[in-house]
Amino acid sequence: MARDERYRRPGVALLGLGLALLGLLVAPAGAAEDDTLTVLSWGGAYERAQRAALFEPYTASTGTRIEVAQYDGGLAELRRAAEAGEIPWDLIDMTRSEAMAACREGLLRPLSPALLAPAPDGTPAEQDFLPDAIGRCAITHSIFATVVAYRRDAFPGQRPTRIGDLFDQQRFPGPRALQRTPAVNLEWALLSYRVPHEELYGLLSTRRGLNLALGRLDGLDEIHWWEAGDTPPRLLAEGAVVMASGYNGRFFDAMVHQGVPIEILWDGQVQEHETWAIPRGSPRPEAARDFIRFATSTERLAELARHIPYGPARRSAAVQVTTHPDSGVDMRLHIPTHPLNAERALAKDEAWYAGTLERINDYFRAWLARREQE
Repeated sequence: MARDERYRRPGVALLGLGLALLGLLVAPAGAAEDDTLTVLSWGGAYERAQRAALFEPYTASTGTRIEVAQYDGGLAELRRAAEAGEIPWDLIDMTRSEAMAACREGLLRPLSPALLAPAPDGTPAEQDFLPDAIGRCAITHSIFATVVAYRRDAFPGQRPTRIGDLFDQQRFPGPRALQRTPAVNLEWALLSYRVPHEELYGLLSTRRGLNLALGRLDGLDEIHWWEAGDTPPRLLAEGAVVMASGYNGRFFDAMVHQGVPIEILWDGQVQEHETWAIPRGSPRPEAARDFIRFATSTERLAELARHIPYGPARRSAAVQVTTHPDSGVDMRLHIPTHPLNAERALAKDEAWYAGTLERINDYFRAWLARREQE
């Protein structure tokens, strides 16, 4: 999602914070402003899954409408809104590393574990959720993965099997699509050198490690940089690239709903927590907390995983995941945390990113600017 397209809603173009605020005023005739909860989320297949599993059921249960604004992550807009004293969102769906960074900056409200519902058998939420899923300012609801997908017809003989194949354009020729961010790209670059998982972030904390990783990326002849989560599946569908990084749920949607001839390379998948967080200055913090309780219940998390293959953050929900409602596909086999998929997975060190986010981003942007000038 290009930054200048960050805020979009069906029928309403949200160009900047001013229009985002106006968006709160477009409820249908007769609907009170207090009956609308504004959620900042990621759009595309992910938002469709959230609408079916979370937003529409919540409206049916409470009468509260859900308005969705879309973004591509990052803290820039939240910082600007906080500085202006005008927070247009009640609730934000954000990665845990960015939520941790935002919490440190005082941009998010603290959350109490007491707001979470127990499991159906009465198990307290703090015992039912995965370790570290309940943070000071954010509650993990799902585990997603950034993975590599490739076109099957691009490699009719030998196919990619390891993450190092992403960087091997002799055996697997063709352009790649990578996210315009240091996260995951740096890890994959070092994994291609067979750096052990446990040494990755220590090495990336050094200038030598960063240069080693960026040097590997420099070796790729043609990179299409993406920001919107729906861009990698589209580039693969169009044949503009033969391999692309992206979110496993978006690739699943492209395979199941669009019939795009792609396969996911699970080796080196980087798992990350996706969380709910309430910005400091949220117009309706109590309603936002009520929604979090609803959306993180066992039933809702299991239902979300039936629509998009992200691992539920609750143990009680993980065992209830069944089939995709449209295709009948067994969703358990497509979730990143499934043992067959997670064999060589890497858990993103979100605390490391939260503490180094600006420095690493600056280093990456400087490298990217030099590359694009060459």
